[in-house]
Amino acid sequence: MEQVKITVALIIAVLLQWTLRNVAEPLAYIDFPLIIVVYAALQRNAIRAIIFGTIAGIAVDALSGGLLGANGFSKTLIAYVVSEIARRVYLDNLLLRIPVIAGACLLDDLVYYGMHRLLGQEPFAQVFVTIAYTLIGTTIAGTAIYLLLENIFSEKIKSRRREMFPSRRQTRRRNPIRLGKRT
Repeated sequence: MEQVKITVALIIAVLLQWTLRNVAEPLAYIDFPLIIVVYAALQRNAIRAIIFGTIAGIAVDALSGGLLGANGFSKTLIAYVVSEIARRVYLDNLLLRIPVIAGACLLDDLVYYGMHRLLGQEPFAQVFVTIAYTLIGTTIAGTAIYLLLENIFSEKIKSRRREMFPSRRQTRRRNPIRLGKRT
């Protein structure tokens, strides 16, 4: 059920990325599909995150009319890197996820513009200004969206709250076998 919810969120993010660009210019700097791809990668399922990253990147490339595959490659790379970091480091706290989304946004933009430079495509705007605005906008929007997604997927949280304060605390037993000591 959670996979269906993330898939619907990814479809909505791609549509928002495609339509909000025409509504207001500052909303063009928020990378909604990247936020959902990083959220999927933080769930510690690398294969699903890579598939979501590939689909989101190619869909954004197809709708934007840019270099086909550059966004797909960068989002797939981000999904892999973040899922490997989440597998090794405990990132279930929102304060730890903020630098992850910021780093993912920065790396995504650097790979995306690097692919353009590698293939001889000139970007339409100033690269560093666009990267800075995208970093700020995606980090702020990503934090708010993570709060929203955690409330939507709160089935796991409700079960944890019941177990947070157990009725009796278990004390650690002493080891009855003492090696190396004679009594």
